[in-house]
Amino acid sequence: MRIGLFGGTFNPIHRCHLEAAGETRNRLRLDRVLFIPTGDPPHKPTASLVPASHRLQMVKLAIAGQPAFGVSEVEIRRPSKSYSIDTIHELQKELGPDAELFFIIGLDAFLDLPTWKQAPDLLRACHFVVLSRPGAQFASLLKMSLLPAIDRAPLIALDTQRALQVDVSLPSGTRLILLWIPPCPVSASEIRSHLARGRAISNLLPAPVESYIMQHNLYR
Repeated sequence: MRIGLFGGTFNPIHRCHLEAAGETRNRLRLDRVLFIPTGDPPHKPTASLVPASHRLQMVKLAIAGQPAFGVSEVEIRRPSKSYSIDTIHELQKELGPDAELFFIIGLDAFLDLPTWKQAPDLLRACHFVVLSRPGAQFASLLKMSLLPAIDRAPLIALDTQRALQVDVSLPSGTRLILLWIPPCPVSASEIRSHLARGRAISNLLPAPVESYIMQHNLYR
């Protein structure tokens, strides 16, 4: 089983999350994508986060009826701060040795990987799928000391959309898979801002999620 791991605060989950997960699954022929809402993320402020129970329920509503998508509560169950290395190890135990794991992450977040707990171990533990993000350049990976030497030309080809995918083999046997995906203009912070000001959010997130937000008066 080829399983994508898509973590995030999902505060709230919106259509661009779903589009990115679907695009990645199709391009890499993943059997399943697991959405993993964070409980207590160490790299983001928590003041704007609604309770994890709400974020989990919104993810469940967003992926309902899509059997290729699932949700894991592994980080929400953890009482202390959640670190990706702990999540990977726990999921490897849960899913078994036959599961090939693909950690899906945006390029902007991946560039911060050197600051993560046990970052070198993370790169050895599973494949990383790095998705293009507006304002971030794949050529920036040339400066990451954690990575082996990468040819500049393929990275420039990704940045200029002359290539859609570049695979980099890592010394551990895992892979770094760089994907250009169509840009999506929606952000969770934009949605929260619209809600706080009473503005319309139609077409920004799935209708059941919008209804849930209104029902529970979230982000007001």
